Amino acid sequence: MPVQTVDTFPALISCFVADLAYLLEETTPRTPSATDFIDLVERTRDTLASSSLGNLTDASEDLDAAVTYLTDALESDPADKKVLLAKARTHLRDAIDTAS
Repeated sequence: MPVQTVDTFPALISCFVADLAYLLEETTPRTPSATDFIDLVERTRDTLASSSLGNLTDASEDLDAAVTYLTDALESDPADKKVLLAKARTHLRDAIDTAS
């Protein structure tokens, strides 16, 4: 039986797009591309960074790190991509937990 692989970028997007849209009080975009998702993360980061609440500015720092890993993953080879997306996932999860 062949081993099924999951394209981790779309899986990551599907896990976090609704939460990020919620933080921006926007509707969830339908099937965003990787670059659209990175744009959503950047807009969320910028919105949270402009807040005077400490937990939101802390969350923006995690989103900033996530943007770096996501952008690097777009240009990396498959082996590095998996590691970079795992690091981005950790920062996205931490940001959403902190902002909530």
